[in-house]
Amino acid sequence: MKTFARFALLAGLGLASSLLSGCTATPAYSGEERAVQIQHNWDYEYSQIADDTDYILMLRPQGTLSYWNVYHRN
Repeated sequence: MKTFARFALLAGLGLASSLLSGCTATPAYSGEERAVQIQHNWDYEYSQIADDTDYILMLRPQGTLSYWNVYHRN
């Protein structure tokens, strides 16, 4: 039991350290720029989930691809 508890603790610490030390800064972008990119991608993905849910529940008429504005940032 002690071995299992130690392994679980070690695994938990390893997972926590990997999640908390995420790479926010890269050689090309600062941490703030990278965070903005990540937030933009999350917002777009959640918007697509909302579209798919509305489609499955038939809450919107057919023929529309997406109500969300898709744009590319340089």
